Amino acid sequence: MLNKKYEGRLKSILILATVVFLILFVRMAYLQLFRGDYYNKQAEGNRTRETKIVAPRGLLLDRKGRRIVDSAPGFALSLKRGFKYNEDMVAILSGITHIPEEQIRNRIKNAGAGYEAIRIKSNLSQEELVQFEERRKDLPGVSLEMQPLRRYINNELAVHALGYVGEVSEYDIENGRFKGMAPGSIVGKTGVEKAYDDILRGEDGKIFEEVDASGKVIQALNTVYPIAGKDLVLTIDLDLQETLEKAVDEGLKSYRDSGWAPNAYAAAIVAIDPKTGAIRAMVSRPAFNPNLFVKGISEKDWAEINNNPFNPMADRVISGEYPPGSTFKVVTGTAALDMKKVLPTELVNDPGYHWMIPSMGNAGGKALGLINFQQAFTASDNVYFYEMGRRIGGKGLEDYSTKYGFGAPSGIEIDGENLGMVPSPKNKEKYYDSEWTVGDTFNAAIGQGITLATPIQLAQMLSTIANNGVRHKPYLVEQALNLDGTVFKKHEEDKGTVSGISQETLNILKEGLRGVTKPGGTASYFAALPKAVGAKTGTAENPHGQDHGVFVAYGPIDNPELAIAAVVEQGGYGSVSAGPIAYKVFEKLFEQDKVAKEGK
Repeated sequence: MLNKKYEGRLKSILILATVVFLILFVRMAYLQLFRGDYYNKQAEGNRTRETKIVAPRGLLLDRKGRRIVDSAPGFALSLKRGFKYNEDMVAILSGITHIPEEQIRNRIKNAGAGYEAIRIKSNLSQEELVQFEERRKDLPGVSLEMQPLRRYINNELAVHALGYVGEVSEYDIENGRFKGMAPGSIVGKTGVEKAYDDILRGEDGKIFEEVDASGKVIQALNTVYPIAGKDLVLTIDLDLQETLEKAVDEGLKSYRDSGWAPNAYAAAIVAIDPKTGAIRAMVSRPAFNPNLFVKGISEKDWAEINNNPFNPMADRVISGEYPPGSTFKVVTGTAALDMKKVLPTELVNDPGYHWMIPSMGNAGGKALGLINFQQAFTASDNVYFYEMGRRIGGKGLEDYSTKYGFGAPSGIEIDGENLGMVPSPKNKEKYYDSEWTVGDTFNAAIGQGITLATPIQLAQMLSTIANNGVRHKPYLVEQALNLDGTVFKKHEEDKGTVSGISQETLNILKEGLRGVTKPGGTASYFAALPKAVGAKTGTAENPHGQDHGVFVAYGPIDNPELAIAAVVEQGGYGSVSAGPIAYKVFEKLFEQDKVAKEGK
C-alpha cells in the first residue's frame, strides 16, 4: 500500500526531471549550435581591443605634380568602450575639446556595438594636447590616437576649388551621404575634397591587442595596415593660380585705397582651357583658410567668417549671379549675325539714343553716328545693340543665350553652382509677375534687366567662340593615381556641346573681340602683350551700390590656351577693375610659353 503511494510521486518527479533535462538540453544545444559564434566573440571582446588606424587622405597635386594639399601627423582623443565615465570626466573632456557635455554624452550613448574606441575629437590642437596631458590622471579610459592631419600648404590658395575637410556631421551619419560612418570620421565638406571624398579617403587599418580587465595591453595580436587614399592630379596650374590670387588681392586693395571703388571687397575670376574645359586657375574673394576647419574651427574664427558681410564661404565663380553687362553683347551680336538680322557691313545710325525709347541711349548721351558691327562692338555702343535686340526679339535672345550655356549648369563636378537667369518673357512673368516689354528687350540686349550669369558661364561663352563653336564642361580633376603612381582613373574626354553657331558668325565675333584690345578699343592696354588677345568689357548695374566690373577674354588669338571671366563686385567699369586682373594672368601665361619654347 505504501509502495503504491510513493510510486505515483516518484513517477511525477521523474517526469518533471525529464522535462527539465530536455529544456536544459535544448537550451544548451541552441546556445552551442546557433549562438556559439556570438558568445565566443563576446568572450573575445572582453580581452581584445580593436583600435582604428586612420588612412591618410590622398594628396592634391597641381597639373605639374606639385603638392597643394597633403597630410601631417596629428592626434585624436578617444574613449575606451564599456568604461564608466562620470560627470566630472565629461566636464573635463568638454573643457579640453570645447565640445558641449551633452554632445559628448550622446556620442558615447550612440556609439553602437563593437569594440573600437569612441572618438570624441579629431585633429587636436597643440593647446588641447597640452591640456589633456595635464589632466590625463583624471581621465582613465581616455587615450590619444595618432591620425593624419590634413594640411593646406598654401593656406587659402584655391580654397573654393579645393574645399576643406572636417568631422562628419550627425545628420550625414544618420541620413546623408556618409550614413553609417563612425562619429569623428574626417570627410570632405566642400569642393574637390567633397566631390572625390570616396577616392581620397582610403581604407582605415586596425590594431588588435589583448588587454586585461583594466585595459592594460598584454600583447599585440594583429595589425591590419591602412591603405592611403589615392592622389588627385588637378587641372590647376599653381603658377597661374598664385599669379591670379596676387593680382586679385592687390587689385582690390588698390581700388579701395584709391577711393575709386571703396567697397571692392569681393571678386570672382576663372581661367579655363577652351579646348578641354580644364580649369587652370579659379579665385573667389573674400576667402578663408581651410586649415582652420581641420582641427575644429574655434568660435572666434567661425564668428569672423560668418559675420563677414561678403561671405567668404561662397564660391562666387560658380554661385555668384551677376548681370553680365556689355559682355552679353557677344550673345546679342551672335544672334543678330546668325539670324541674318544685320550684315557686318550694314551701317546703323546712332544719334545717342534709340528712336523707339529716347530715354535709352549711350552713357552721357554720346552719339557715334553711322557705324557697322565691328565699330559698334569695339566701342561697346549701346544704341546699336538696342537696335539688334529689337530686330532679334526676346525669343531670339533667349535661344542664343542657351546656345552659350546660360541658364543651365556648367557641369563642373563640385557642389554649389547656381544657374543664373536667361532673359525671356517666361522668366519675367514667373519671377517678376510682369509682362515682357520692348524696354526689357533693350535691357537684355546689353546684358542688363533680368539677365543673370555666373563667372563660369561667362568663361564658357568665350570658350565657345575660342573653340569654334564647341563648349566643353569645366572640370578640376585630371586623374587619380594609385600608390605606385599608376593611373587609377582618368578624366573622360568631353566631346563637347556643339552650339550650332555658324563659323562665319564666329569669325566675325573673333574679329570684334580682337578689336576691343587694339588701340581705340575699350581694353586697348592689352595691345602691350606679346601675343594678341580677344576681349569684351562690361559694367553690370548693381542696385545695392556701385556697379560691378565685368571682363571676358581669351588668348592667344591664333591658338587659344585660356578663356577668362572676371567680375569685381562694386568695382565700377570692367575695363578699369576686372580687365587689369585678367591682363596679369595672360602676362604670366605668355611668360610660361616663352620659357617652354626656349627650353626646347
